[in-house]
Amino acid sequence: MTITVNDLERTVNSGLATAVIKSEINFNQLFIDISVENLTSTILFLKTNHKCKFKQLIDITAVDYPEKEKRFKVVYLLLSHENNLRIVINADIDENTKVPSITKIFPSANWMEREVFDMYGIFFKEHPDLRRILTDYGFKGYPLRKDFPLTGHTEVRYSEDKKKVISEPVKLNQEYRDFDFDSPWEGTKYIKEDLDKDKNNSK
Repeated sequence: MTITVNDLERTVNSGLATAVIKSEINFNQLFIDISVENLTSTILFLKTNHKCKFKQLIDITAVDYPEKEKRFKVVYLLLSHENNLRIVINADIDENTKVPSITKIFPSANWMEREVFDMYGIFFKEHPDLRRILTDYGFKGYPLRKDFPLTGHTEVRYSEDKKKVISEPVKLNQEYRDFDFDSPWEGTKYIKEDLDKDKNNSK
């Protein structure tokens, strides 16, 4: 017998009464907020409870809010095929918090957790092989953090002189890191400064 998303919310709130900080239904999906300390027990309950039956881990991702004390929101998406329901689990953490790995509950979490580590620098304790998965060895920084420059820190190119691929600091003719938020109709500061210099030089 399948259950509705409202039934699911009642089941989750009664079964995880102390763990659930907040729950709400949006777009016919249940969203719950938990503390990271309750992550493993929450995921295990959702997978093994005879009413929930969330047997598939869809994804693990994160969101960066640099202005908040707990900078990151770690997000888990689970699917119940039998009930045709999805649930989204959110946990807020700061930069120094190590998140429990759920690879023993969902082996597919292995690469997902590695991707979150690679992109955001979030550590997963007891992960069997926590290393970068998308960026190269020796890569510096975490590309999906809001404070990571759009141009990156290094660039990779083939060197004709050395006859091999080399990595070197990014060199830009224009300073893209200090982005100017002025209206494009008014013109950005560096363009105004160049125009003023041209006027002064022509006098």
